[in-house]
Amino acid sequence: MAVPVLKEAVAVAEETKKKEESAFFDVGVDRSDLGRPESLRYKILTWVLDERYDKAIEELKDFLEAPSDYPNFKTKITRYIHHSVDLIYAIKAKRGFPGISSLTRAKQQELREKFKEHFKELQYILKTVEKIQGDLRIQDARSTIYVVRALWLGGLGVVILAFWLDIVNGLAHTSFVVFDEAFGRLANWLAQVVGL
Repeated sequence: MAVPVLKEAVAVAEETKKKEESAFFDVGVDRSDLGRPESLRYKILTWVLDERYDKAIEELKDFLEAPSDYPNFKTKITRYIHHSVDLIYAIKAKRGFPGISSLTRAKQQELREKFKEHFKELQYILKTVEKIQGDLRIQDARSTIYVVRALWLGGLGVVILAFWLDIVNGLAHTSFVVFDEAFGRLANWLAQVVGL
C-alpha cells in the first residue's frame, strides 16, 4: 500500500513543480491576444504556451509546404517561418533550462525576460505572416476588380460604338435624305412664291 501513496506523492510533487514553472514563465498574454481560434497564430502560440513545441514546429513546416492560392506567398513567408521555428527552439531551451532553481534571482529574471521577449517576437512574426497573407488576398481581389472593371468598360465601349455606328450609318443617312427632301420642297415652294 505504500507504493500507490508514494506514486501519488510524486505525481503531486511533479504537478506542483509544473505549476511553479508555468507561473515562472507566465507571459501575461490574454488568450484573446492570440488571434482567432482557427488562425495559424492561435494554434502555434497556444501550443508553445502548452509546451507542445514539436507540434508547433510541425504545423509551421506544414503551413510552409502547403500549396497556396497566391504564387509568391511561399517566397515571402519562408524567412519568417524559419525564424519562427528558431524562436520556438529558443523558447524551448529557456523553459527547459536544467537547474533553473539553482540559478541566482537575477539570472532567473534574465531568463524569464528572454523567454517573454522570444514569445512576443514569435507573436509579432506570426502576425506579420497573417498580414502578408491578408495583403495578398486583397491584392488578388483588387486584380479581380480591375479585370471585371476592364471587361465592363470594354463592353460599354462596344455598346457605345454600336450605337454610334447605327446613328452614323442608319439614322444619319435617313436624316440626310429627309432633310434633303424637306429642303428641296422648301426651295420649290419659295421659288413658286417668288415667281420663278
